[in-house]
Amino acid sequence: MSAMTSPFERDLQAYGPDAVYPTPTAAEALAFCQRFARAHYENFTVASLLLPRHLVPHFHVLYSYCRWADDLGDETGDRALGLLQWWRTELERCYDGAPRHPITVALVPTIRRFGIPRQPFLDLITAFEQDQTVPRYDTYAQLEDYCRFSANPVGRLVLYLCECFDDQRATLSDDVCTGLQLANFWQDVNRDLDIGRVYLPAEDRKRFGYSDDDLAQRRFTPAFRDLMRFEVDRARGLFERGLALVPLVPRRVQPDIELFARGGLAILRNIEAIDYNVWRTRPEVSKREKLGLLARVVVQKCRNWFPG
Repeated sequence: MSAMTSPFERDLQAYGPDAVYPTPTAAEALAFCQRFARAHYENFTVASLLLPRHLVPHFHVLYSYCRWADDLGDETGDRALGLLQWWRTELERCYDGAPRHPITVALVPTIRRFGIPRQPFLDLITAFEQDQTVPRYDTYAQLEDYCRFSANPVGRLVLYLCECFDDQRATLSDDVCTGLQLANFWQDVNRDLDIGRVYLPAEDRKRFGYSDDDLAQRRFTPAFRDLMRFEVDRARGLFERGLALVPLVPRRVQPDIELFARGGLAILRNIEAIDYNVWRTRPEVSKREKLGLLARVVVQKCRNWFPG
């Protein structure tokens, strides 16, 4: 095996569609997900400090499913569509009672315990398949529809895990998740262009007078500043609506839900702080900022829970 083989490629060789291995036990499958999630989810430590302990293993499992699907789309080149179709089949095996992959074996108890339907999982695969064929978006409506598959299912899975899914909460969760997706897009305009993806809608670029040539040359102009200000404000509006979800979920998970939204808002503030020039600098939320957000949420919740 080449020394240059990535960790994911090694996992794919060991557990991919052509691999031969015994079906893991439930305990072995859960251990696999815990190792995988802790190795890949750089924000899990901060985000899960206040998470109820009994939910942490289930979050590991859901994260592993989502991240594995994401890596199949991003890390496998021209094999991506075929591998994503295989992953779709693996998911169906969860619901048919014959899972084989460690992640799907671990997923079955979570699905059964929380009554999670298959659609959010399938929607995520649809988004990763779309990434292979749609590198640019003409309208915001098209981009919003993409977020419906790429981001919103994650929030809906969390609602199922918190045992509080309903239409009202799902709509507010969608606002938070779409806001997070957009914040990540505006943070990574430069990186995405490196791999041929443009999430700034063509209609918005045309509205502000930012040409395709400006984009290709990565020019920071007044038009680009105005365009990014518009996109940042639109994402902020989603967070402001979505934060109404926090008091509607169980108290034990309110801090975690709020942290995700506040983290997205922090990205937007950092874009503003660099005068919207994401060509020059990638705005990131530092560890210090993350801890500050955590402290703010904790203090606020303590005031709410123990008034006076």
